[in-house]
Amino acid sequence: MKTVLITGCSSGYGLETARHFLAQGWKVIATMRTPREDLLPTSDRLRLLALDVTQPESVAAAIEAAGPIDVLVNNAGIGVVGAFEATSIALTREVFETNTFGVMAMMQAVIPQFRERRSGVIVNVTSSVTLAAMPLAGVYTASKTAITGLTGSVALELAAFDVRVKLVEPGYAPTTRFAENGAARIQGLIPEAYMPFAGPIFAAFAQPAAVTTERDVAEVVWQAANDRSERLRFAAGADAIALADAT
Repeated sequence: MKTVLITGCSSGYGLETARHFLAQGWKVIATMRTPREDLLPTSDRLRLLALDVTQPESVAAAIEAAGPIDVLVNNAGIGVVGAFEATSIALTREVFETNTFGVMAMMQAVIPQFRERRSGVIVNVTSSVTLAAMPLAGVYTASKTAITGLTGSVALELAAFDVRVKLVEPGYAPTTRFAENGAARIQGLIPEAYMPFAGPIFAAFAQPAAVTTERDVAEVVWQAANDRSERLRFAAGADAIALADAT
């Protein structure tokens, strides 16, 4: 029986991905900053661990407690929407600490065991913002694009040790807590001068032509984790697939 460790399982993609792997008969280590036992079905194949990917001691403790794993899913992330001009470097660092450096830390924490065993899979969940330029998402896009580049490079390195590295690119999912979680970070990030530009964009977000669901992402993460080909990128959700096909 294989074991997967998933970051950011308190809601959204991570929570649904944990449910999906459980349903497929895997052992699941679901991590979140503050574990909640009411989020997932009771199972002897489920463990909940506290993990803050921005804290080295938390990463080390979670990896030690988890023991050997077969798959790491880097899903934890935070969002920010706003004009780049108004996005402070302090806020930019906060976003990168989770979306970029947190992913890097988790990868470096598990690579030694994967390399030594000559097996294992890392699935990095980024975003469809890396597939096409989108306004008011500069810092968020930068944090995710860095992981896109990293994933491609490390995939080539670790192939020498029979370790696979994959990239899942979800689209826009209005049913997740992405907007809610990023609400505090958007305050003051749309200056008055940008209002005429930003208004139609937010209106379009409210009526999307195609969207991504949590289930879409969970299924594609599962596909990526079990894919034995050299394929690197997996778009998830109707809108993300359309963008990927257009590029």
